[in-house]
Amino acid sequence: MASSSDRSPSDRSPLPDAKSIPDEPWQPGIGAPARIDLRQYDQSWYSPGRSKPWILLWWLVQAVVFPLTLHAHHAPRRLLLRWFGARIGRGVAIRPSARFHYPWKIEIGDYSWVGSGVEFYSLGPIRLGNHTVVSQNTYLCTGSHNPADPAFGLQVAPIVLENGAWIAANCFIGPGVTVGANSLVGARSSVFTDLPADSICLGSPCKPRKPRVFN
Repeated sequence: MASSSDRSPSDRSPLPDAKSIPDEPWQPGIGAPARIDLRQYDQSWYSPGRSKPWILLWWLVQAVVFPLTLHAHHAPRRLLLRWFGARIGRGVAIRPSARFHYPWKIEIGDYSWVGSGVEFYSLGPIRLGNHTVVSQNTYLCTGSHNPADPAFGLQVAPIVLENGAWIAANCFIGPGVTVGANSLVGARSSVFTDLPADSICLGSPCKPRKPRVFN
């Protein structure tokens, strides 16, 4: 039997001409009808806390100036955040790739650390205590939507990380969560409810596993 490479050009099936493919109208949508109607979405009640020009100015500064500051020199980033309304304590370390949606809704206590790629989605207040660590690529999310609302209504709730808390890398901290003082949230955990103080907490959903004991 001759291989396909041995066939003459006249024996090979021609590729279909694009003009010969019928132009069928596209019908968007997959599966059952949506019970959500995003045309009804309304967040007119929500206030970001500053004017639109001020918000756009911050986003420009964050996109251009903030990431160009020197990696090991945190003072310029602390100053920029304070200029835009954040409350930043003494000796706070913030990496250049950290992002702050609305800095005027953020408080970071003395000597706390914010790692590379951390996202403060601060539709609502985010408060960090003293000596608190938020490690790389963690997402602090104060906004969500009502799952029972056909209009997908916006919901906003604060996040509080108490003194000495450590949020390890790649965690998700949801709206309304308080992490107790000196607790550790293990890497890649998802936190949807409050966590007690002095605990090591892991998992998705994150739960307390054992006491955090210091030497």
